Amino acid sequence: QVSELVQFLLVKDQKKIPIKRADMLKNIIREYRNTYSEIVRRADRTLQQVFGLQLVEIDTKRHIYILINNLPRAEGQHLCRGKEKEKMGLLLVILSFIFMKGNSVKDSALWEFLHLLRVQPGKQHSVFGDVKKLVTEEFVKQKYLETTPIPLTDPPEFKYQWGPRAEKETSKKDVLNFVAKMQGKDPTFWASQYNEAEAD
Repeated sequence: QVSELVQFLLVKDQKKIPIKRADMLKNIIREYRNTYSEIVRRADRTLQQVFGLQLVEIDTKRHIYILINNLPRAEGQHLCRGKEKEKMGLLLVILSFIFMKGNSVKDSALWEFLHLLRVQPGKQHSVFGDVKKLVTEEFVKQKYLETTPIPLTDPPEFKYQWGPRAEKETSKKDVLNFVAKMQGKDPTFWASQYNEAEAD
């Protein structure tokens, strides 16, 4: 059961799809329900020792889990794995923008910002493909970003914030250091963000 669960979790993680406890029970654990927590605990230990991954519950009400990279990471290599590197680079830029703007941005502000980077929603990008789909569907489904509708807006507007996976896989301090490096400034240049990152 343990090795089957490990494989199941690794396959799910390839697409970075959050994993529901119900799916683990239905597909893998089945009649061994009463030893569920022991099987999960051992699978988590195997994932940590062999793959440097950790199983983390991001929604305790609905029992939803993700795998996060637990290996010591060289600076700037957060959130990266293989060919996903470019997408993760874009994600890091988006997370930085959200953090620097006070942890929440309107979708219009986000698209405007990406436009400045010559990444335009609605246009096929040579590296990212359909950028709007990547941001509004893929990053949201993977729990890197969270969107909330802004009440009483017509046409409807949304705000973007960090999702639980971003909170677990990177930190405000890393993001601020990334921004400081890009801008060639000291992180303390942004006093309120610096204090927030230190408090984090």
